[in-house]
Amino acid sequence: MTIHHTGAVLEDNRNAPGRLIQHQQLHQGERDWIDIAYHVGVDRNGNIYELRDYNLVGDTATEYDPTGHFLVLCEGDFDQEAVTEAQLDSAALVFAWAAQQFKITSETLSGHKDHASTACPGADLYARLKSGDLKRRIDGNLAAGRVNLQDLCGPQAAERVAAIEAGQ
Repeated sequence: MTIHHTGAVLEDNRNAPGRLIQHQQLHQGERDWIDIAYHVGVDRNGNIYELRDYNLVGDTATEYDPTGHFLVLCEGDFDQEAVTEAQLDSAALVFAWAAQQFKITSETLSGHKDHASTACPGADLYARLKSGDLKRRIDGNLAAGRVNLQDLCGPQAAERVAAIEAGQ
């Protein structure tokens, strides 16, 4: 399980859905990848976005091989800003789901910089990883029982994105 950041300050969370579309266009158009590089994205308010099918290997513009990695992207530049509590809580929930899904432990959690020469996931988010804070949150979710993430599709998903873009 590997955590990443976008490396760009989002400023207003209402821009999160549009930013993900920009990532997808960059990854598919300029990088010629099959889709956005990551399996799941988490915005500043803790909204969780399914990105790439988790059955497919992610991609990276750095030198590590992401085969076998479950990739979670946190929106923001954590060299310039602090990760939010909502974002950490949601990232931990996603990683707990992945731990159950793939029958692995939170001990497999790492940052992008643990595998490649990069600053990703940024100093603040990496500090939360190295301090054990993120792992404790994952383990708390695992101790609480089965983790289920709700899938939203079609009109229900469109309504949720519109609400995020409206600042709700």
